[in-house]
Amino acid sequence: MADITASMVKDLREKSGAGMMDCKKALSETSGDMDAAMDWLRTKGLAAAQKKSSRTAAEGLVGVAVSGTRGAAVEVNSETDFVAKNQQFQDFVREVTQIALATGDELEAIKAAAMPSGTSVADVLTNNIATIGENQSLRRARRLEVSQGAVVSYVHNQQSPGLGKIGVLVALESEAPEAALQDLGKQLAMHIAAAFPKALNEADLDEAEIERERAIATEKAADSGKPADIIAKMVEGGIAKYRKEHALVSQLFVMDGKTKISDVVAKAGKDAGHTIVLKDYVRFQLGEGIERETSDFAAEVAAASGVPQKPTDGDKPTA
Repeated sequence: MADITASMVKDLREKSGAGMMDCKKALSETSGDMDAAMDWLRTKGLAAAQKKSSRTAAEGLVGVAVSGTRGAAVEVNSETDFVAKNQQFQDFVREVTQIALATGDELEAIKAAAMPSGTSVADVLTNNIATIGENQSLRRARRLEVSQGAVVSYVHNQQSPGLGKIGVLVALESEAPEAALQDLGKQLAMHIAAAFPKALNEADLDEAEIERERAIATEKAADSGKPADIIAKMVEGGIAKYRKEHALVSQLFVMDGKTKISDVVAKAGKDAGHTIVLKDYVRFQLGEGIERETSDFAAEVAAASGVPQKPTDGDKPTA
């Protein structure tokens, strides 16, 4: 029997997309023949992940979990929203969220961690791709923690407890009573879900984005024909407004449209008798930033059936 090395298993796993133990077994069954091992995996339906891995996965679920002063959020993607209703997929997202809560938000560490079944997250994900029949990916994770206080979660468009389309975590550091922190946290989380802040503070905003906004504002102001010093003031005024509108603490609270978030937090602390510090937040929106493929479903069906599609009026040749 041929010696099966870790390198051989790694190569087959990368080639097939199958799990590590399945690759090891395939190589053992085929005396280390890579091509034969690939065929063995295909006959078992375990190499299906390879073909699916190139397909866009922009649906799925965001999961959130909280335990005391710690909270975690993860995003696991699939190709269609039908998978989000699949119990196997939901259980996977829920379990991965708990792993992130325990181990942190480094993706490779999460993938290497063991699921309750004892199998690694990466291998369970590969198996899910084969059994559910769609490409899936663990896209991102984030964990928040405070020394004292609370991390509060909120899920918008909830599909199942702790799972939905938008997941929010709010980290509040304080000696204030738990009830007061939970109430404030829920209000802030709902605001974050609706207002989509880009950073906690103005200083944390992406400077590259700020420069793009400055270039746009400069070009617009230049068309006004005003003197250069006036244009400069217009541009900086526009940038100041942009910073306030996109930094969480300076946004206007969506509940009343007039109170700054920093003032909402300060008032809650005063009412509770203890200073409350808004330490951080997480907002994961499903598929955010993923470029989705568009397709003509009718054309796909026609192509699959071999029946040519009738031209629309826009497709008809002109005389």
